[in-house]
Amino acid sequence: MGIALITLKLMPESPDSNLEEIKANSKKIIAKGKGKLENIKEEPIAFGLKAIIISFALDESLELESIEEALKKVQNVSSVQVIDMRRAFG
Repeated sequence: MGIALITLKLMPESPDSNLEEIKANSKKIIAKGKGKLENIKEEPIAFGLKAIIISFALDESLELESIEEALKKVQNVSSVQVIDMRRAFG
């Protein structure tokens, strides 16, 4: 099996949500799911709302759905969306 490179967009519930707390919890969940965090950044959306964009590598034999479901349960996260998924070569 290969490695999948995955990018997720986490939308907070409001502009007042603690993004640092969401990022810290997300890092723990990805590590627990055996993913290797590559990048985490904030992306402005509108009216002060910022999405969190997380990129990580995951062995294709492991399940992404369990990571997604755990991220959806993080406090102050309203949605989780896969915005990119591709196979890594090399």
